[in-house]
Amino acid sequence: MAVDAADADLPAHDPVVATPYGAVRGRYEKGVAVFRGIPYAAPPFGPRRFLPPVPPEPWDGVRDAGAFGPTPPKPPYSEAFARLLADPVVPGDDCLNLNVWTPEPGRGARLPVMVWIHGGALTRGSSAVPVYDGHSFARDGVVIVSFNYRLGVEGYGLFPDAPANPGLRDQLAALEWVRASVAEFGGDPDRVTVFGESAGAISIGALLAAPRARGLFHRAVLQSGPPEAGDRDKVRRMVRRMAARLKVPATAEAFAAVDRELLLRTQADVGRLSSPVLGGPAFGIVVDGDLVPRDPLEALIGGASPDVDLLMGWTSEEYRLWLVPGGLLESVDRLGPVALAGAMARCRCGHEVPRGYRAIHPAASTADLVGQMVTDHLLRVPLHRLADARGGPSRTYVYEFAWPSNVPYLGACHALELGFVFDTSDVPESERLAGEGAPQELADAMHSAWVRFAVDGEPGWQTWDDTHPVRVFGSGEPRTVLGPRDRELALWDAESDRPAPPADPTDVAESAPVPRASGGLPMWGAAPLSAVRRLRNSGRARRS
Repeated sequence: MAVDAADADLPAHDPVVATPYGAVRGRYEKGVAVFRGIPYAAPPFGPRRFLPPVPPEPWDGVRDAGAFGPTPPKPPYSEAFARLLADPVVPGDDCLNLNVWTPEPGRGARLPVMVWIHGGALTRGSSAVPVYDGHSFARDGVVIVSFNYRLGVEGYGLFPDAPANPGLRDQLAALEWVRASVAEFGGDPDRVTVFGESAGAISIGALLAAPRARGLFHRAVLQSGPPEAGDRDKVRRMVRRMAARLKVPATAEAFAAVDRELLLRTQADVGRLSSPVLGGPAFGIVVDGDLVPRDPLEALIGGASPDVDLLMGWTSEEYRLWLVPGGLLESVDRLGPVALAGAMARCRCGHEVPRGYRAIHPAASTADLVGQMVTDHLLRVPLHRLADARGGPSRTYVYEFAWPSNVPYLGACHALELGFVFDTSDVPESERLAGEGAPQELADAMHSAWVRFAVDGEPGWQTWDDTHPVRVFGSGEPRTVLGPRDRELALWDAESDRPAPPADPTDVAESAPVPRASGGLPMWGAAPLSAVRRLRNSGRARRS
C-alpha cells in the first residue's frame, strides 16, 4: 500500500530509497537498513494467472517496506518435516516481492551484491524464512537481496495454453529489478553474486544457461542442487493427475478457475509420496525453447556462462533429511536388498554400482549406501562433471559441509548448512535442524568464505583442478581434501558406458514385467513396483 510521506506515522530517520516504480521506506535494524516486501512484479493472479510476470503498478508517495510481503501459494510441510523446516505464510496476492539488507543505502557506496534464491523443491519456501535473515551479510559490507517466486503448479505447471516455467521467469524479473535498482540501495550492479540451495541452486543452474540472464550476475553459488531440466512428460503427468482428481481439463484456464486452497490440497495429495530418494511425480524446470533453450547441465558443460565464477558443493549426508523425518531410514535398513534394488531403479544403474559402494564402505548400513548412491547420482556426479568442464577466465571452487547435526539421526543433512552460511545458526528456526549449541566458529568460517567469494571471487582455498580439491567444513578448522569422493564417482563413470535403462522407472505401469538377474534381484527399473512402492508405503505408515 502506498503511503504519503507527509502522513506516514513513521520515524523520520527511517531510510527512504527510490525504485523504478516508487519510493520505499525501510527500517534501520542492528545498524543496517532493511527493506521488506518491495514488489518487483504485479500480482500473478486474475488475468495474469500462469503467465510470465509483468512490472508492478507504480505508486505515489512512499510505500512502507517494513514487513515481509505476501508469500506465494504453497501447501504446508507434513508434520514430520514442519518440525525441522520453517515455512511462514504471509497472506495476500502481491507475492512477487523482494527484500534488501544494506549497510549503506545510496548510489555512492557501490558495494558487492548477493541475491538469494530459496529452495523447497519448487513447491515450498519463501524469502520470509527467518534462517535467511540478511543482517550478517550487510554487517560485513554486502548488499543482499532475497525474493519470492511462484511455486508448484502456479510456477512450474506445464499447460498447452500457457508458457512454461513462469516461476523461473519470476526469478529473471527479480534479477532484472536488481540490475535496474540496486545502485540506489548502495549496491554495484556489476558485482552481483547469486546463491541458492536445493531448488534455488537448480534454478541458478538454469539461469546460468539462459541467454536472457547474461550480464545479470557475475558469480554464482550452487548449494546442494545441480543444473538440470525436468522431464516434460513427468511434469505433464503431475498436472494430469491433479486434473483427474479435480475433474477438470489439464489446462491453465481450467486450473485458474479452481479454488486456490483446493488446488494446493490436490497438489500436496498427488505429490505426497515423492522425494529425491524415491522419485515420483514432481514439478521441475523444463526445456522450453525460450528461456531454457537446452538442458542446463549440458549447456554449461558445453561452455555457457564461461565468465561466471562458481562455488558449488553439498552436505556429507544430504539424504538424511529425505529419509529420517518420515521413518524411511529404518524402512530402508529393514528391507535390505530390496531397498538396494530400489536404489538401482532410481539411479538407473546395474549391480556393479552398489557392489562398488559396499566395497568402499564395508561397515555402512543399507540406508547409508542407498542414500549416498542416490545423492551421488543426483547431485555430486553432475556437479563434478560441471567442475571438470569449466575453463577459460572463470574460477570454480567446491566445498563439502560435514558437521553432523545435534538433532539425533540427521547427521550432515540437506539444508543444515544454511544457518551457517547466513550466520543465523542461533535463531530458533536454525536450531530445528542443527539442535542447540551449533559451533559459532563454523558459522564464522563458512559465512566469511561466502562473503569473500562475493567480494573478490576467492573464498579462501584453491580452485578446482585435476586433483579435485574440496574444502570440508566440519568439526574443527576447515580443511582442503583432495578427491574425497573420487572412488565413488568413478563407479558412475564406468556405469555411463553401459546400456541405458528405462527413462523413468518410477512411472512403470502396474502390469510391467519385472526382469530378474541371477540371484533373483530385480534389474534396472524393475524395482519401482516391488521396492520403491514398498518404501513409500512404509514411510506413509510410519507417518500416520
